[in-house]
Amino acid sequence: MSGGTSYSCCTRISGPFYGLYLLLTEAKMVLLFEILYGYLSLIGVTGGTHRLWSHRSYKAKFPLRVLLMIFQTAAFQNHIYEWSRDHRVHHKFSETDGDPHNAKRGFFFCHMGWLMVKKHPDVLNKGKRIDMSDLEKDPVVVFQRKYYPVLMPLLAFILPTLIPIYVWDVDPWTAWYGTLFRWVITVNGTWCVNSFAHLWGSRPYNTRLMHNAVQFMLCMLIGEGFHNYHHTFPYDYKAAELRSPIFNLTARFIDFFAKFGWAYDLKVVSEETIKRRILRTGDGTHPKYGVSELNS
Repeated sequence: MSGGTSYSCCTRISGPFYGLYLLLTEAKMVLLFEILYGYLSLIGVTGGTHRLWSHRSYKAKFPLRVLLMIFQTAAFQNHIYEWSRDHRVHHKFSETDGDPHNAKRGFFFCHMGWLMVKKHPDVLNKGKRIDMSDLEKDPVVVFQRKYYPVLMPLLAFILPTLIPIYVWDVDPWTAWYGTLFRWVITVNGTWCVNSFAHLWGSRPYNTRLMHNAVQFMLCMLIGEGFHNYHHTFPYDYKAAELRSPIFNLTARFIDFFAKFGWAYDLKVVSEETIKRRILRTGDGTHPKYGVSELNS
């Protein structure tokens, strides 16, 4: 490994931790800004790329789709089209060689290693079978895909670095490392769904699936921690039973815009269907969470 490569690797690993140190000691307002910016970018992924574009669990009018596209671009987790295609392949061929982040290949691979290697031939072949015509007709998705090389660096790194510099007059390096810290935390949050939620946790709804409910991830992932529910009922816009603002901020975000008609045709699973599934294929752990709306 060359000296330049070693320096680059060390910077990428240590940079986010240094950013956290600076945010906690020198720029607490910037820390609050990065938390807000990070949550908005996650909403773009969870409420946009995941629940809207990948699963069509609800419909969104043009202004909301534009807003979600901006948030999603700021997350730097690939553009909507490729993210959604990979996710549809993941659901259709879960835990096989056709799954982009097959959990059977180990924790590191399904967490982030799958992004460091060429896709398995089965992933490429299966991806060609996925119908993406709906996204190909969406002008917001087409626009983002075309201009992603420009939009991504602008929204994910340049803008959130410049704002603290000019608003709070912080040192440019402090602003940059704060931005780097925010991105590393949010992207690893998403990766945790592919790793932790596939390898550990309970299966209250379907024991036949290798997808779990992981308690410590509920708040951090703003509604994506109920993974066993999601893979059992992927068309539910809540991706969980509850709409709690603490545990499912994404559902609350969608509900808010539904009041104005920007989000509509929200798909939900009936209580009776959920009960039948729990009794038929659940592992018996469902009551322990204490957050089910079924018992409210």
